[in-house]
Amino acid sequence: MKLYKSIPIMLFTVAIAAGCVSNKKYAELQDTYAKLRERNQELSNKYQDSQRELSGSTSRVKSLEEQIASERANVKALQDALNKCLNSSNQGNVNISKLVDEINSSNKYIKQLVNAKNKSDSLNMVLTNNLTRSLSREELGDVDVQVLKGVVYISLADNMLYKSGSYEISDKAGETLSKIAKIIKDYDTYDVLIEGNTDNVPITQPNIRNNWDLSALRASSVVQVLQTKYAVDPKRLTAGGRGEFNPIADNTTAGGKAKNRRTQIIITPKLDQFMDLIGKAPEQSQK
Repeated sequence: MKLYKSIPIMLFTVAIAAGCVSNKKYAELQDTYAKLRERNQELSNKYQDSQRELSGSTSRVKSLEEQIASERANVKALQDALNKCLNSSNQGNVNISKLVDEINSSNKYIKQLVNAKNKSDSLNMVLTNNLTRSLSREELGDVDVQVLKGVVYISLADNMLYKSGSYEISDKAGETLSKIAKIIKDYDTYDVLIEGNTDNVPITQPNIRNNWDLSALRASSVVQVLQTKYAVDPKRLTAGGRGEFNPIADNTTAGGKAKNRRTQIIITPKLDQFMDLIGKAPEQSQK
């Protein structure tokens, strides 16, 4: 991040040191400076997003670790009670047997908690690998795929899909949508939500009332192309629009607006399918 901040300063230092800079050169330096500032803001936003995701994962892991610690403390207390019983001639075999059963039950629960923690760490990787196996390494460069809590999010910028200021699918969008169709059809029993999003600039088209309309129409256009051109079952598809009210970046910058103008394709496994995926998460060695 410090590198991006220092480059514009270096450029202007060189310009001043030269003593005399043409208007054309000055304009080029200004343009370079603006692009670097925008790139710096994008990197900062990505860093903040990553920090939020890391914080959520850390909280879940901490909760599981606290439960494990609590159960281990419970086991220790039960073991102490058992030892006391064994050392006392006044305790009967029934009480001893009950304590042994409780200890075994607690140990089993601890093992379940440890397995849940390990599978939580590896499940996102399993889902990502499964749901992107239809794409080559080169194809993945055009499609942003993320897995959060078992739900797959595929995000596409509006300039990849639509004509400017319109909900009509552009000619160049075919290749990208064909890749998305591969993923959707590879998991043909999953539900699919196509969700349109816009920036906060009001739409001025006479046949579109506002950004709600634009985002919903764009989502509907993608749904219809997936159905008619790529034979995705329409019963699995839902089109929805969120207008300008689900931003992922600052709408006060051009770069932020560009990131907010996007269409998300959200692939959601049903409960039984999700549990099946959990069962496929690789086991990790126990300490």
